[in-house]
Amino acid sequence: MRILVTGGAGFIGASVVRALVAAGHHVRVLDALLPAVHPTGNPPALPAGVDFRRGDVRDAETVEEALAGVDAVCHQAAMVGLGLDLQDAPHYVGCNDLGTAVVLAAMARSGVRRLVLAGSMVVYGEGRYHCAEHGEVAPGPRRPADLDAGRFEPPCPVCGAPLRPGLVAESAPADPRSVYAVTKLAQEHLSAAWARACGGTALTLRYHNVYGPGMPRDTPYAGVASLFRSALARGEAPRVFEDGRQRRDFVHVEDVAAANLAALTAVGDRPPGSVRAYNVGSGEVRTIGEMAAALAAAHGGPAPTVTGEYRLGDVRHITADSNRLRAELDWLPRVPFDRGMAEFAAAPLRV
Repeated sequence: MRILVTGGAGFIGASVVRALVAAGHHVRVLDALLPAVHPTGNPPALPAGVDFRRGDVRDAETVEEALAGVDAVCHQAAMVGLGLDLQDAPHYVGCNDLGTAVVLAAMARSGVRRLVLAGSMVVYGEGRYHCAEHGEVAPGPRRPADLDAGRFEPPCPVCGAPLRPGLVAESAPADPRSVYAVTKLAQEHLSAAWARACGGTALTLRYHNVYGPGMPRDTPYAGVASLFRSALARGEAPRVFEDGRQRRDFVHVEDVAAANLAALTAVGDRPPGSVRAYNVGSGEVRTIGEMAAALAAAHGGPAPTVTGEYRLGDVRHITADSNRLRAELDWLPRVPFDRGMAEFAAAPLRV
């Protein structure tokens, strides 16, 4: 196929591009090279034959030109992370939601009817929890007073008892708890509206905590793996917030790229107007403290420091049930946690 990858110069996007080219697809990349992600203004080295175009997905003319002759769009372009504060909200909405709306409108005009969207597990908010008395429950917002006192585990919203975290499936209700999360959910809704209006097909891949070679250095928009790896590169101990027992699913970027390849292979076989979401996780539940310790040990740097600090926009536990992706798209993660962290510890970060 001829595939347009928006954000194809980014950490995940570039890995997706390499996987698509290796599978024999013709790839065009559209990327604005925003300074927050590309401070040097230079794109990464992409495979030979990739048609790279510098441009912003919020510019309709640029997007329409990039769509010429394209069979499918792999929409990776987004502003990620929690950012600095609420003053970032217009930037998130502009990059993520306006950008997606412009892409979808251009696809409607150009007759491109296949879309794979980079989603995120942040749409779930807190993950799945079970109360011994009340069954499956959704905790309320985390309270600063509890966090200040070191009470990090969310209680049952009915009786206040401790909860047991579990895996979250795609059927879980959305509960976005940050501006970034709200914009990622809006991207999904916009894509569904486009599919139904135009007879298109949209598959959303809800990424969990992606890591691997080529991650950008630490910025306010970087993920926790990048923050820890950057600290180790400076000879500093990774600073682990809360008590380090937050549960996550760390999935290697090569496995995420393989999920995109599988979705782009399948999207053309779905009936017009259909939408489907898939969790993309490794299936290995780890804590943030475990990840920091594994990374520090593999790097040969100082052991992590557990600080007790917190960010109000963070959630306590969120781990994936990725069985739908495995069953329907024949995808399996190939990079286990220990090997992936050892590789990541030695890999250079992108400047």
